[in-house]
Amino acid sequence: MTRIVLLQLTAALVVALIASLVSGIPAGISALLGGLCCAIPNSLFALRLSTSAQKPGGANPMNFFIGEFIKIGSTIALMMAVVWLYRDLHWVAFIAGIVVILKSYFILLFRH
Repeated sequence: MTRIVLLQLTAALVVALIASLVSGIPAGISALLGGLCCAIPNSLFALRLSTSAQKPGGANPMNFFIGEFIKIGSTIALMMAVVWLYRDLHWVAFIAGIVVILKSYFILLFRH
């Protein structure tokens, strides 16, 4: 799971760098914030699952569903906070950051 989290954080930095080179610093910040809106809840969800799996008796399926619900809710809350608080938001870069992070699983899937 740490490989996926590190891949997502790296992908967020790469898409932010590309967006800032193409459209300027506000676009790079927007792309980074979009990526982090997805990467941070995914990281916390992965941490929750790994600690749950190490408990005696193994992972409880209910922990997965509760964690997934919290992850989705926190992702939406972070996105709303970015849209509300960051005045120079570049929408295309913001959405690109989100999409790249959500599709970064395919990079690891086709890597092997």
